Amino acid sequence: MKYLVRDKMLAIGDDYWIEDEDGRHAFLVDGKALRFRDTLELKDPDGQILITLREKLFTLRDAMTLEQDEQRLAVIRRKRLSLLRGHFLVTLAEGTGLDVSGRILDREFKIEYDGELLALVSRQWYRIRETYAVDVVREDADAALLIAVAVCVIRMAEKEREDAVSPGAVPVP
Repeated sequence: MKYLVRDKMLAIGDDYWIEDEDGRHAFLVDGKALRFRDTLELKDPDGQILITLREKLFTLRDAMTLEQDEQRLAVIRRKRLSLLRGHFLVTLAEGTGLDVSGRILDREFKIEYDGELLALVSRQWYRIRETYAVDVVREDADAALLIAVAVCVIRMAEKEREDAVSPGAVPVP
C-alpha cells in the first residue's frame, strides 16, 4: 500500500495529512507547538494518537524516540560507522532493529529488517513538487510505524543539514 506525503518541512505546530493511494486521509501528522522539544503525533483519521514522535534531548548524538501509549517503541539515530551518508538505525523496544539507507534528503531511501525490504520511500512515482510516497511492501508490516520512521529520519537529516550550514558557510552536499 502506498501512502502519499506532501512534504512540507513545516514549523512545529503545523499539521498535514498523509493519504492512501486512493486519496483518502490515512494519517494526520500533528505538530505540537510551544513544546521544549520537537514533538509530533501521528494520528488516525478519527484523531486517535497512534505514535508520538519526540526529539531526544541531552544526547551526544541526535536521536528521536517513537512512543506508543507512553511506552518507548523505538529510538532512531544516524548510523555513525557507515560508509553511506544517509544511513540510520532504528532500535525497536524489543531489541531488534530496522535499517534505513539511501538518499534521505532526496526522499529516495528504503527501510529494511534483517535485509528484507519493508518500505520504499520515493518521489519517483509523483511529479508534484514536495511530494513523496511511502510504499509499504509487506502486508503484515505496521504502516504507521514505517511512516513515523520515514518522517523522523527526514526531519533529522533536514536538521543536520540546517545545523551544518551557518551564515557564510558552504552547504555540505
